Amino acid sequence: MEQKQLLERIALNPKIMVGKPVIRGTRLTVQYILDLLAHGETVDEILLEYKGLKEEDILACLLYASETLEDTTFMPLVEVEAV
Repeated sequence: MEQKQLLERIALNPKIMVGKPVIRGTRLTVQYILDLLAHGETVDEILLEYKGLKEEDILACLLYASETLEDTTFMPLVEVEAV
């Protein structure tokens, strides 16, 4: 599936979840799916829990996060000491 098709699976609507990006047709936010993955849930476990989801929905969340962060400048949270 192409990037454009994956990103079309993500919706932004101010009337749904206060405008946070969600998987189209659900109230599952991209942030929530990423949090599940970050805490060790597997794609298969997420798909079992949320029957209407497809693997492409989870890939779309990852791609959306990647695209969103591409133009972001990060500052370190902790000052790194020179060695």
